[in-house]
Amino acid sequence: MQHVVVIGAGQAGASCVAKLRNGGFEGRITLIGAEPCPPYQRPPLSKGYLLGEMTLERLFLRPEAFYADQGITLKTNCRATAIDPEARVLSTSDGEIVYDELVLTTGSVPRQLPAAIGGALEGVFTVRDLADVDAMAPCFVKGAKVLIVGGGYIGLEAAAVAAKLGLEVTLVEMADRILQRVAAPETSDYFRALHESHGVSLREGVGLDRLLGDTQVTGARLSDGTEIAADFVITGVGIEPDVVLAEAAGIKIENGIKVDAQGGTSVLGIWAAGDCTSFPYRGGRIRLESVPNAIDQAEVVAENILGAGKEYVATPWFWSDQYDVKLQIAGLNAGYDRVVSRRGDGSASFWYYLGDTLLAVDAANDPRGYMVGKRLIEAGKSPDPALIADPATDLKALLRP
Repeated sequence: MQHVVVIGAGQAGASCVAKLRNGGFEGRITLIGAEPCPPYQRPPLSKGYLLGEMTLERLFLRPEAFYADQGITLKTNCRATAIDPEARVLSTSDGEIVYDELVLTTGSVPRQLPAAIGGALEGVFTVRDLADVDAMAPCFVKGAKVLIVGGGYIGLEAAAVAAKLGLEVTLVEMADRILQRVAAPETSDYFRALHESHGVSLREGVGLDRLLGDTQVTGARLSDGTEIAADFVITGVGIEPDVVLAEAAGIKIENGIKVDAQGGTSVLGIWAAGDCTSFPYRGGRIRLESVPNAIDQAEVVAENILGAGKEYVATPWFWSDQYDVKLQIAGLNAGYDRVVSRRGDGSASFWYYLGDTLLAVDAANDPRGYMVGKRLIEAGKSPDPALIADPATDLKALLRP
């Protein structure tokens, strides 16, 4: 009987095993997770849990009983430690497992602040998994001072949660503006104004010199010499693909686990999906850090294990919730040379063009703009930027042949 083993019980891992069984796979399936619970929604999706608006059980992607009902062995509190590709044996903290096909959905790990500048002090947190959220939850007391390091989406979402709970929030971003790596100045301006309206102190163009404190963090010295007090610190300075296990097994790495269009790695019988992978995209290679990519790519891998021979064609889309604003992003904005703004009553969207080609859309509380933009990008259509900028334009009309 064929045995498929999936390492990593996140969104990609859960999607892969479910698709395998739903697709008619009748062999053994084992899902290995290092955490003590079933696969669950990862940050930023667990913001509701931190706010007290969502119970732990609602975080679970599927209840534990689902795996038993589907004949899937879910091994929690189990760490994969080594892969022997020739013998097709996986070593784990719970013993050895023989597999026929292996899927790596190991995700990513947050970058840490160096210990030399105080990164190892107590009260310094990242936001990546449930343990992180549980560890920092007692710090979220009204009036407490929190320093957030990093002005990307993770940092801004953490700031929104803290501000909503009544904390005194300071966010520092070393770059000239928040979201500089991922968004246009227009999107940065929109979210700067949003956060400042909620009392968040944004310090852009200022880096962290070091955190202060003996064993517990008490504050920070910034690169401009100023010092600020902090009861705790949240770092959001990016993530790295978790490739340790794959690299040790001799699997090729290129900005993540290098996979082909079908999700196969350089080693026969080993596949990969989700945040940990880089894959072919429009003549190059990309790595996407998003829930939709994790689900879609993992499902394609499952289909290919079943013999579909299907190529994964990414249609990038993302989202971020901050306060009462839902940002939805369609496409990839790399290489844009023009941004067209469209504003409505309480909504805004920013359309990225390269020449006459529409690349991406950032839509803030603008579901219609997002939906139309996504469909246009997928269809390879690029409307006249003047039509986008004109508030009288019916966006849906742009979808007509």
